Amino acid sequence: MTSFVENVMTTDVAAVNEKASFHTVAELLISRGVSGVPVLDDDNRVLGVVSEADLLAKEEFKERYYGDDYRPPLRARVRHTAGSEGSGFRKSLGETAGALMTSPAHVITADTPIVSAARLMDRFGVKRLPVVDADGRLAGIVSRRDLIKAFLRPDKDIEQEVREALHGRAAVVVSDAVVTLSGTYAEHSQAVTAIRLAENIDGVVAVHDDLSWKHDDIADLPMWGGA
Repeated sequence: MTSFVENVMTTDVAAVNEKASFHTVAELLISRGVSGVPVLDDDNRVLGVVSEADLLAKEEFKERYYGDDYRPPLRARVRHTAGSEGSGFRKSLGETAGALMTSPAHVITADTPIVSAARLMDRFGVKRLPVVDADGRLAGIVSRRDLIKAFLRPDKDIEQEVREALHGRAAVVVSDAVVTLSGTYAEHSQAVTAIRLAENIDGVVAVHDDLSWKHDDIADLPMWGGA
């Protein structure tokens, strides 16, 4: 059984309207103990995400350019908006969530498998993903910590699901989410399939293979590219 984002996401989401002030955003991050929140339009649609890093851009650029009481001319400051530091400099001038946010936001839907959500977080280098409905409205949020919940399934639940997936054709022992399979299959390929099925069960950390087989049908297969 595949777990989906809806099984682990948080629905009590800390979020801000795009018109929210810098101070409001900062207060929310601190009071809710989060490092970033979705930014919404007036119709509750996700526009972007504002994070601690976005807020800190203001202090970073203030220190960089004004730390020695030197204020560069306007022309020099505006040039940064077109350079590699443009995004950070733009955010340093921001006063609202809409001006501070990173946009567009990377979002997912509640029916996304948690494995896919983890891959998206890794690909985009983010710690959380807003969850939206079919109209793009905020439905929840899922974080890396939420995804780890999939590995907190009770051993007995994992064991039952593995047994069902293997139709009782192997002995199954689960300890701390590590599955050990033992028994004898008629064919080597059947044992390999059993291992793969167990590995794909949500919450399984690893599979230890103590299986044996009577006939090595895999060894009988012709080699690709053989004569």
